Amino acid sequence: MELVLPVPDFSTLSRRADGLKLSNPKPRMNSEPVELVIDSTGVKIFGAGEWQETKHGTRIKRRTWRKLHLDLNAGEIVCSELTEDTVADPTAVPDLLDQIEDTVATFLGDGAYDGTPVRQKLADRFEGIEVIIPPPKTAILGPQAATAPTARDRDILALQKNGKMSWQKQTGYGRRSRSETLMGRFKQVIGTTLRSRKLNNQRTEAKLGVAVLNTMTALGRATFEKVSA
Repeated sequence: MELVLPVPDFSTLSRRADGLKLSNPKPRMNSEPVELVIDSTGVKIFGAGEWQETKHGTRIKRRTWRKLHLDLNAGEIVCSELTEDTVADPTAVPDLLDQIEDTVATFLGDGAYDGTPVRQKLADRFEGIEVIIPPPKTAILGPQAATAPTARDRDILALQKNGKMSWQKQTGYGRRSRSETLMGRFKQVIGTTLRSRKLNNQRTEAKLGVAVLNTMTALGRATFEKVSA
């Protein structure tokens, strides 16, 4: 096309990444409440040790990771956060929720998000929200379970009575698999490694990856129709 496009070198991009402020994903055009599906995955840091291994074949015993937290709604990433790998999944929830301006009707997460802090934060933030989180096998009913059971108490009783598969079918927990698909898509398209070395730069790099995926989603997605055999 004979276009001349000015492109900054990598060192310039690295210096500017620390102060680059990226906006959160744009609010959706429709007014339907959000069905929030949350999960996290590990991404490797391509630091000095990994560079030595790549260039000289040096064996590195210790790997360094960051944890990428993503919230999905209808195929679109509505909020994201990159933390150190020592940060527990529930700890990242408040910062993720602060990025959401829409009304959330349903929250789906795996057992890592079970507990009073996450459930209470969701209840305080979104009125009437449905929380679908599987309690662990060792979960204990609350003190008021006999007279005023909470949603978690009802989940525990349903799991004890009917089993895990029945509970998943009844609550629609299978929809959480979309988050696993999203994680695979992020790693396949954006990559499994962060090239930046500073945490702030890595956060910028991760948010750029999220913006790229959302842009690709906005361009169009395949539709599937069932046809007769």
